[in-house]
Amino acid sequence: MAQAQKGIVAEPNLHAQYLMFNVVDDELSVMREKLARVLDLFDYYDEEHYEAMVSGVIGIGNSFWNEIYPGATPRELAPFPDMQCEDRCAPVLQADLFIQIRADRLDIVHQMSIEVLELLKLHVELVEQVRAFRYLDGRDLTGFIDADDNPRGMKKFDVAVIGDDDIEFAGGSYIHIQRYRHDMARWNTLSEKRQEQVIGRTKEHNLPVVDSGLSSHTHRTKLLRHGKYPTLLKQSMPYGNMSVQGLFYVACSNDGQAFKDVLYSRIFGDENGNYDRFLDYTSAETGAAFFAPSIQFIKRSAVSQTVDDMLSSQIDFDE
Repeated sequence: MAQAQKGIVAEPNLHAQYLMFNVVDDELSVMREKLARVLDLFDYYDEEHYEAMVSGVIGIGNSFWNEIYPGATPRELAPFPDMQCEDRCAPVLQADLFIQIRADRLDIVHQMSIEVLELLKLHVELVEQVRAFRYLDGRDLTGFIDADDNPRGMKKFDVAVIGDDDIEFAGGSYIHIQRYRHDMARWNTLSEKRQEQVIGRTKEHNLPVVDSGLSSHTHRTKLLRHGKYPTLLKQSMPYGNMSVQGLFYVACSNDGQAFKDVLYSRIFGDENGNYDRFLDYTSAETGAAFFAPSIQFIKRSAVSQTVDDMLSSQIDFDE
């Protein structure tokens, strides 16, 4: 079976850097080769600093896929769903590449980010960078446990990674990202009981809140496949400084429609107007859709395109 990129199903880390780029030149064969070298960079740091639990992900933007990998396209790769209802919206950020770097050491995350940028800088412009961190015992900055419904163990693969039924893209994953900005001042005016009703879980022990209703964050985001399996594996982490705080949301799935369904449930809610009340206290500022191919796909494409370019050059020379 094709091997998924390690960062798709990695265990939580202490530090992360999220980078998004737009490609600014037409040397796509060079770009394919350099993406394979980014994977080599991930492997090098993982081996040299195994105790730091290093992982990475390369995602290709929906609008850039057919340029860098012409031919077959992941069947459910689509533009980021641009939604709006009243003051709740999901804005779109145009990005060709998404690179996620995570480790339990901030210095390693920083150095890897520098080396990735150095490798790609002649071909890309950086459009977004967010440094994130683990907060307490895996909580959002609101104080609540984040992604409590995430699958664990091998079930991560069942949710996030495409299986052998799609041979060409086996080992791949659909990725959707959003950068949320929390209104912490407004959130902190709520009593703990009211916060728990909004989230749908207790703050200290992460237990279900019985009277939270159909508009709680937990209810609106917990969509199940076949009635019992989660549809998304979330690799989100908090970010912030003294002025701005929020969550960098990363959702991975083997179903390209799954994120759209969850987002619709949050923004539009049900026919009775039960939307995700947590959106009264946080707002998305960016959103983008990517596909993270398997390791073999990226490396095979780099090699095959290099060979094709060599053959093409030889033909031109002979003529």
